[in-house]
Amino acid sequence: MATRAETDTPTRVPLSRERVLLGAIALADESGIDALTMRNLAQSLGVEAMSLYYHVANKEALLDGVVEAIISEIEDATNGFEVPGDGKEWKAAIRDRILTARSTMMDHPWAPGIIESRTTIGPVIMRYFDALLGLLKEGGFSYDLAHHALHTFGSRALGFTQELFEPDGDTDPEEDVEAVMAQMADQLPYIVAMMTEISHDDPDSTLGWCDDQTEFTFGLDLILDGLEAIRNKS
Repeated sequence: MATRAETDTPTRVPLSRERVLLGAIALADESGIDALTMRNLAQSLGVEAMSLYYHVANKEALLDGVVEAIISEIEDATNGFEVPGDGKEWKAAIRDRILTARSTMMDHPWAPGIIESRTTIGPVIMRYFDALLGLLKEGGFSYDLAHHALHTFGSRALGFTQELFEPDGDTDPEEDVEAVMAQMADQLPYIVAMMTEISHDDPDSTLGWCDDQTEFTFGLDLILDGLEAIRNKS
């Protein structure tokens, strides 16, 4: 029979590469990417910092692994990047896949910056793009046109894109818009006219500042419709 001391002792979860990467993601989600240091990560996992180096060689290797883990979240949510044999629904399949990636990036808003900073492309990302290429090929695209399509998607394929304007989190977007309209009408006549028309005449407007999700989806649909038109002419 186990003694009381034995039954009261909590089971210690062994450290593994997966636990390190998931811990890093959780720390970045909670405290921001700047808080993700080897020391802070070790503290959050309840281990010595040196023990992390058995699983990741250094901070850059940790970030490479974090990117792979996040792309794996997309993989899990898209049935393992499967490519349906029937290519008739290629546009809907690509749209759903990229919007799934978008949802994942919104869960980890710091992730796009880390992805853009990587100098190597890991195997999970390669599988993601291979599946995207497969959807295009099965949908009737030549490899040449599919290659152009991948460049057109750019980072949007992974669920993020650089927005035109990123307002300071400490400012009120509506006040910023009003300030522009009040002070810059002479210098920026078309921007001010657009803001005035949309914000006053369109109650469903996402402008001021823009709804990034709406604009992302609009751009994605525009690209897909354009690709479909080009494919049909080929």
